[in-house]
Amino acid sequence: MLMCRDLAVIASDYIDGELAGLQNLSVKLHLMMCGDCRTFIGNLRATTDLMKAHSSGQPDEELLRRIGERVAEALNARTSRASDNE
Repeated sequence: MLMCRDLAVIASDYIDGELAGLQNLSVKLHLMMCGDCRTFIGNLRATTDLMKAHSSGQPDEELLRRIGERVAEALNARTSRASDNE
């Protein structure tokens, strides 16, 4: 089963429609069950759309990589806290 931290790694590919069938299905199933990830994907889509609308060219790949890393770190920290509370 796909975990939140796994979804964070492939979220951009999912939004861009670049995932293979089974992986795409795994993301959709996870999103059906996880409100936090639905919010994350919605925010990522909105951010991507905003960047495209206000950009004269391609976004800085290094900036996108750093943003992705920070998001993944935040999700991992949240998942760790949730595991500690169980």
